[in-house]
Amino acid sequence: MKKDQLFTRRRILLVGATAAAGAAGAAGLLVPGDDEPADDGTGPAAGAPARLPMKPSAYRLQPLTGYGPPSAAPDRVPVRREPLMSLPGRGRTMVLTFDDGPDPRYTPQILDTLARYGVHAMFFVCGEMAVDHQELLARMADEGHVVGNHTWSHPLLTQLSRRRIRSEMTRTSDVIETGYGERPRWFRAPYGAWNRAAFQLGAELGMEPLAWTVDTLDWTTPGTRSIVDRVRQGAGPGVVILSHDAGGDRSQSVKALRRYLPELLDSGYQITVPRRQHT
Repeated sequence: MKKDQLFTRRRILLVGATAAAGAAGAAGLLVPGDDEPADDGTGPAAGAPARLPMKPSAYRLQPLTGYGPPSAAPDRVPVRREPLMSLPGRGRTMVLTFDDGPDPRYTPQILDTLARYGVHAMFFVCGEMAVDHQELLARMADEGHVVGNHTWSHPLLTQLSRRRIRSEMTRTSDVIETGYGERPRWFRAPYGAWNRAAFQLGAELGMEPLAWTVDTLDWTTPGTRSIVDRVRQGAGPGVVILSHDAGGDRSQSVKALRRYLPELLDSGYQITVPRRQHT
């Protein structure tokens, strides 16, 4: 399918939707076996509201039929019960993150702007997008950006079995390793919907869960000024900004970055990428 059909998402609440997992619950329920849905009926982790996706066939590309190279043994990371939503740092540090790509129409423009100001960012990529644009992963590596795992096909993880969650994560990590040069150390659940299985499997693969502090709502294409205003209003030490470089027309996101990035730098903010968090 065309990438223009890759709709995102964010503010359609899971609660009350007929295709949703059901009422939101705690993220710490017992995990069923591989052939059973993971935390069936469990909502997202605290602080990360879930949104109901469109049917995958309506907006996703065909998945890769094979698997990548064997996975290297991941570093041991803690199994968390909720995602990190902000990142402590020294001084006025902020993190910019971009989801759903890479998209050859918008990702290079974002990379160009970041390079112009000597800034590093995080890109949470979907495997089905990255597999066809590994040259963009290589560019991210060359320019010092961090690439994270955003699953293969952008599903609602709370609706999947542990086996399928593992497959979504592992296949994407394999593609990232091939194009970026190393396996990802961070992951982000689609729709902000984590459950216990996702935390456990992410940790097994050596990845920390990162959410966000400020959602620019750029996925709604609210206008460049609106995106810029949300960044301005939400700016602060440790803040993680969520934007998108794929999933639809992201020209507003590209233009907004060109406006708010120099403003943040002029205001004394340091835009950086995180180090691994440990408990």
